[in-house]
Amino acid sequence: MSKTSPVAAHLPPLAPETLAALDRLPVAELPQGSVLFRPGDPVQGFVIVLSGRVEVFLTGPSGREILLYAVEPGQSCVQSTLGLLGDETYSGEAVTRRACRLVMIPRALFLRLMESDAAFRSFVFRAFAERMQTMMHLLEKVAFQRVECRLAQALLDGATDGTLRATHAEIATTIGSAREVVSRRLDALARRGIVALDRGAVRLLDMDTLRILAESSAS
Repeated sequence: MSKTSPVAAHLPPLAPETLAALDRLPVAELPQGSVLFRPGDPVQGFVIVLSGRVEVFLTGPSGREILLYAVEPGQSCVQSTLGLLGDETYSGEAVTRRACRLVMIPRALFLRLMESDAAFRSFVFRAFAERMQTMMHLLEKVAFQRVECRLAQALLDGATDGTLRATHAEIATTIGSAREVVSRRLDALARRGIVALDRGAVRLLDMDTLRILAESSAS
């Protein structure tokens, strides 16, 4: 097993035979915007993201979307884990937010490694627990935090050099709201001089006020 294995770099120390099996798997390169799975698709395997970012969405009957979580190098997809262990189909949709390099562990190999390698099993369950904790935090925010709080935090988290490059619809998906609601809130922030709205971008003008809004959890 090569020490420079791209798969081994994103996993804890595993048995040599496990690493050898993983190192033989092909590395897929996907451009931005590629769909990995959709609701109702059977789970084919366990994905290890080597580079890039995958976002997993849930779409309601009205067509409104919410971003459940993102998968970056070293993280796991809880829907894949559930599907492999519980023989369930996907309920969400996964799309590459950035160009990705990834490896898919086929179902049969995944289940065999879960039985034979305690370190691999521990990695899967630990990653699963961390992802579930993240989703619980999301549920708490959507249920109990005002839209303004979630919007302010999303602006602060997503901005690079003071600018968040995203459409109102993309921001709405991130915070679990509707595009129309986000547009109204952004317009209100713009009138107060807290942000400036450009096409496909939001410039943050008053970081201190945004932080105050983000820390306000009153419903």
